[in-house]
Amino acid sequence: MPWSNQNGGGGPWGGGGNNQGPWGQGPNRPRGGGGKGGPPDLEDIIRRGQDQLRNIVPGGFNGGVVALVGMILVVFWLFQCIYIVQPDERGVELRFGNPKEEISAPGLHFHLWPMETVEIVKVTMQQQNIGAASTSSSSSSGLMLSGDQNILNVQFSVFFTVSDPKAYLFNVENPAETLQQVAESAMREVVGRRPAQDAFRDNRQPIETEVANIVQGTMDRYRAGISIGAVTIQDVAPPREVADAFEEVQRADQDKQRLVEEANQYANQKLGQARGDAAQIREAAAAYKNRVVKEAEGEAQRFASIHEQYAKAPDVTRTRLFLETMEQVLKNSKKVVIDEKQGVVPYLPLNEIGKQAQQGG
Repeated sequence: MPWSNQNGGGGPWGGGGNNQGPWGQGPNRPRGGGGKGGPPDLEDIIRRGQDQLRNIVPGGFNGGVVALVGMILVVFWLFQCIYIVQPDERGVELRFGNPKEEISAPGLHFHLWPMETVEIVKVTMQQQNIGAASTSSSSSSGLMLSGDQNILNVQFSVFFTVSDPKAYLFNVENPAETLQQVAESAMREVVGRRPAQDAFRDNRQPIETEVANIVQGTMDRYRAGISIGAVTIQDVAPPREVADAFEEVQRADQDKQRLVEEANQYANQKLGQARGDAAQIREAAAAYKNRVVKEAEGEAQRFASIHEQYAKAPDVTRTRLFLETMEQVLKNSKKVVIDEKQGVVPYLPLNEIGKQAQQGG
């Protein structure tokens, strides 16, 4: 007991013996005594736990600790030896730092740790954002000089997959950073050969295709194990310092384009109207030509028929022509009938009376 005197004397401060306390009193027991009705003693609980542990652990308590530690180490080793590869991943096992030939497919795998380790690589489509809005390492990232000496802030993304996990892990020290630098360099090269207007809205697709081809060729030369899926330009804007002036130039260019379109529209309208008028005049001229030609042909045919009849009966034809001519000359003139014997004969203008009657009615 902690307060008992092993030599039969008092406590450490001279207390009485016989299991007395340090001030001459007996040890304080839990209320209810140590009988069946009271709670168990703490020392009894500890003692019983030690006995049970000796029975469970082979070799006793001292040897059981070693066995327990050994079991824990074995479980830890097994936990380190087993790894899982997800469906969108591939694993590359290393033996003493050298990669094995086979690639671990998705599923549960086992390797001898620590002699062997594993590197997990994601092989599905990944996106690398490049530009001032997506990278905080450099404030000038994305700033490029176009072919017409304009400064542009180009933000774009590179979509890629890992085609060779082993090459991706061991041929390039930092594949993600290398890809970013190569893509940024390729975009600067392509934008530097073109005017700023191409990057803004006119020819983005050719720029994206050319940059993707350059990046793929460079990564293939590095044997980085990366396959470029696409390059997309997210946004193109001038730097904040010159944004107002650049927008003013853009507005002027838009006004120019608008005025040119309006002029072209007006020219097309006038040209269409002139072409319509010209076509109408040509049709009228053709109709007049046909009418005059037909009239001339009709007069010629009538003259030919008259000449034919005149050749057959000259007197009759001459008289008929005289009468027809006089009819044409005198039909609109005032008429006075003179008889050789009676002189002037009264003439009743029936035609004029009929016209007056119609007008009066």
